Amino acid sequence: MRPIEGQDESMSKPGSEIEQYLRSHPEPSHLDVLIIDLCGNAVGKRLPASAMASVFDHGTPVCAAMQLVDVMGNTEDPMGYGFSDGDPDAFAVPVPGTLCPVPWLSGNKSQVLCEFVSASDGQPLWYEPRQVLKKVLNRFNDLGLSPRLAVELEFYLLESQRDRNEKPIAAASPRTGLTETNGKVLSLDKLDEFDEVLGNIESACRQQNIPTTSMISEYGAGQFEVNLQHQDDPLLAADHAALLRRAVQGASRGVGFDASFMSKPFADQSGSGMHVHLSLIDSDGNNVFDPDRDNGDQMLGQAVAGLQSTMAEAMAIFAPNLNVYRRFKPDEFVPVTTDWGDNNRSVAFRIPPSDPANRRIEHRVSGAEANPYLVIAAILAGVQHGLTARLDPGEKHGGNAGAEADRDLPLNLWQALDSMRRASILPEYLGDDYLQIYADVKQAEFEAFMDAIHPREYEWYL
Repeated sequence: MRPIEGQDESMSKPGSEIEQYLRSHPEPSHLDVLIIDLCGNAVGKRLPASAMASVFDHGTPVCAAMQLVDVMGNTEDPMGYGFSDGDPDAFAVPVPGTLCPVPWLSGNKSQVLCEFVSASDGQPLWYEPRQVLKKVLNRFNDLGLSPRLAVELEFYLLESQRDRNEKPIAAASPRTGLTETNGKVLSLDKLDEFDEVLGNIESACRQQNIPTTSMISEYGAGQFEVNLQHQDDPLLAADHAALLRRAVQGASRGVGFDASFMSKPFADQSGSGMHVHLSLIDSDGNNVFDPDRDNGDQMLGQAVAGLQSTMAEAMAIFAPNLNVYRRFKPDEFVPVTTDWGDNNRSVAFRIPPSDPANRRIEHRVSGAEANPYLVIAAILAGVQHGLTARLDPGEKHGGNAGAEADRDLPLNLWQALDSMRRASILPEYLGDDYLQIYADVKQAEFEAFMDAIHPREYEWYL
């Protein structure tokens, strides 16, 4: 029998993660147990610190359908999960190494990232995004290759004093009090102006073991980008990306700003994306995309070709809501074709300049709010497919690949969901059932969104 939640057990077993944590963070008040849901949001519950040992030993019950809710937390009983099955609990069990403080909250609170296991047999839930990524990773064992990944995330800082239904306002400069009307890309002066909030973000990430590297000012007014270190474990890279969003939002609120990962909060400003950098490492620790290898160029091309062949099927993952598709416009440094090229930001699959040993693919398609586990799973599925099928990517694009959108790409949500339902490659990797359940959740979310009357309907049609 599992212990009652909150039952007081020893919190300092010798050598345990809890014991090591308490040495640096004594007397925590609470533990936030969180999972990353289908939409990429952190959900869970807050427990007293006395429950910490019980959570680490046994997990804690959480509604299993939380992995099947839409962005508003609603469930439409996809494939009979959520209502028809009696809405059962699963157990949230900690991911080792993720216990950390929550520095933007008062009261010495802590958090731990968890994943679900079945309450009946202790097996992982097949529809959890973390498990979907694990399933794809297993396919690389047969190739003797290990993906190496890093994620870049863009976001906007916004003024926090506004009604939720009002249009957002880009953050005013703490130095001048003035709101930007145009972005200042790569501006060091802009970084200086927002030094307090960016420093707060950097400090929060450091305390939560989220390995950030560079921070830059982006094209949009109040827009920034945070880069994460490359990881040899794609699951860890996805964990970092998922937790980074929570840290950025929490740390920003701590100094009076809101942070948004919405892809296109301003119609006339740059959109926010999630860029994923990928290389493949062999059993000797060498990058197989290295052009100095006999087959380095060939393997790179095959990987790109796989991404080209799965891009349409995966668009509903890369762009999971109506707003994301506002990014996909010609001549905006956002992919509207399946082209690839060297050091070219207009293509979907860019080969950044680097030394040969660090040659990689930059996947530039996803919106910033997409679920990082599913994004990485879809990317790796494409790469694995391209390598095993020995696909050809065609010629690299040397100029502006974004002048005109590819008519074969589903560049709105309803077309993307249709492409996912008709997918022929991704089901082999992510599973038929998962693609169906994902599409059902997002279809229900879209229909619920469309139930409301848009203000422009009154303006145009009343």
